[in-house]
Amino acid sequence: MNDPIRLFVTGGTFDKEYDELQGRLFFKDTHLPEMLAMGRCRLKVEVRTLMMVDSLDMTPADRESIARNCCDVQEHRIVITHGTDTMVDTARVLAREVAGKTIVLTGAMIPIAFGSSDGLFNLGGALTAVQVLPAGVYITMNGRVFSWDDVRKNRDTGVFESLK
Repeated sequence: MNDPIRLFVTGGTFDKEYDELQGRLFFKDTHLPEMLAMGRCRLKVEVRTLMMVDSLDMTPADRESIARNCCDVQEHRIVITHGTDTMVDTARVLAREVAGKTIVLTGAMIPIAFGSSDGLFNLGGALTAVQVLPAGVYITMNGRVFSWDDVRKNRDTGVFESLK
């Protein structure tokens, strides 16, 4: 497989920074290019930032914009970095509106800027999964791959799990 992969950035914990003076998390720039370099990625990856928002603040219009961008790009393999709280909601919209493409959403529970993030592992998992999965919408977190309609975030454990 040598086809390019589109990587859309939407924000979420992946790209949050910590303001030590204010004691709050905020967005600055995406960390995805440096993460790809750190992981020694050898894939053709086209990165585009669509938005930098916490997924709890994502609107229906934001989700429609993500779907429209997925439809509009030439690439048939798409990875989306997304906040974990509403990742399944966005996956539902994508499954309804985007056909014939393989889309994998992933995120992080700890910002990459903190150094002990699961983000690099999840990104690698998503980039691998998008190359081998058939067309459809998936969520990849912590070494597991889920179909969009068989996953939830367990808020008590902070882990994504199957509905079955």
